[in-house]
Amino acid sequence: MGIIIALLIFGLIVTVHEFGHFICAKLSGIKVNEFAVGMGPKLLQKKKGETMYSLRLIPMGGYCAMEGEDETLDDPRGFRNAKLWKRMIVLVAGPMMNFILGFIMLIAMVCMWVDIPTTEIKGFAGVKEENGDITYYAESYESGLRHGDRFYEMDGIRIFSDLDLNYILATTKLDEHEITIVRDGKKMELSNVKFHNNMEGGGMIDFGLVYKNKNPLTVLGCSKDYFCSMSHLVGLSLKQLFSGDVKKEEVSGPVGVVDAISDAAEESESILDAIFNLLYMSSLITINVGIFNLLPIPALDGGRLLFCLIEFVRRKPVKPEHEGYVHAAGMLLLIGVMIFATYNDIIRLITGG
Repeated sequence: MGIIIALLIFGLIVTVHEFGHFICAKLSGIKVNEFAVGMGPKLLQKKKGETMYSLRLIPMGGYCAMEGEDETLDDPRGFRNAKLWKRMIVLVAGPMMNFILGFIMLIAMVCMWVDIPTTEIKGFAGVKEENGDITYYAESYESGLRHGDRFYEMDGIRIFSDLDLNYILATTKLDEHEITIVRDGKKMELSNVKFHNNMEGGGMIDFGLVYKNKNPLTVLGCSKDYFCSMSHLVGLSLKQLFSGDVKKEEVSGPVGVVDAISDAAEESESILDAIFNLLYMSSLITINVGIFNLLPIPALDGGRLLFCLIEFVRRKPVKPEHEGYVHAAGMLLLIGVMIFATYNDIIRLITGG
């Protein structure tokens, strides 16, 4: 059951992306030859107007085939014959739909909480003495943090939400941190900050956070902050990937993504937990898809946007055959990466790693 749910979610993310291209192409007067949900052999198809709509066997993809994407044709409604600004809108529309879907999922996820978390400190680990004084056991308090401080940056990483705090404190190998906080409306830098509860049985995370009452404004605000956090974390992951900080064995592809979504659904203790975990995973993945597609890599939307920008600067387009060669090379590279990532996924499934 988990695999089926994962495939449907993955299919939804890709379909929403392609629908962005499709609807903007239609609104721009560009001819769309086919809009397909899924990949592989056709299960159902129906032609309405000039466009063929099809449902295909493998629910892990989809596409929007526009007239004249990779060549200049006589048809005035071909993609390359459309005005430059229209083509750029069509290309951006796919990733934008992923971002919109991710934001909607985050709103649904945040609505499941009783209270809304912030990045403002509420309290520290400590004991109240009989005379009313408080003895603090929190090293973060001893390091200079105080009640009401709001986290802004830690170790050079911008803090948008408690998600960033949890990520940094869960993955860091540092004992001391460089922190920028906002106190009384002004930024303040603190050095050598430690987070440890020195009470018996204590551990990391020696401070508490302010939680706000749930209402439409706090839900939207928290969803926006989580969207920024996830986008930032995706950017950090891509930076680590291209810099070589991520081991090649850790690279994952569609099979690994589907397996992760399936695990999130099956390992949840209740239906509500499953829904929450699926919303969290799905929002992170669709934001990832949107950002990745905007990268200036040939064959991706970002690669095609790059050629549009070159055309804007040169005041004339790059020859279709030359651009086609670049996108073909990019596609071969992406297929190679996909095969490698899928191989890693399969090995992990077999070995349980």
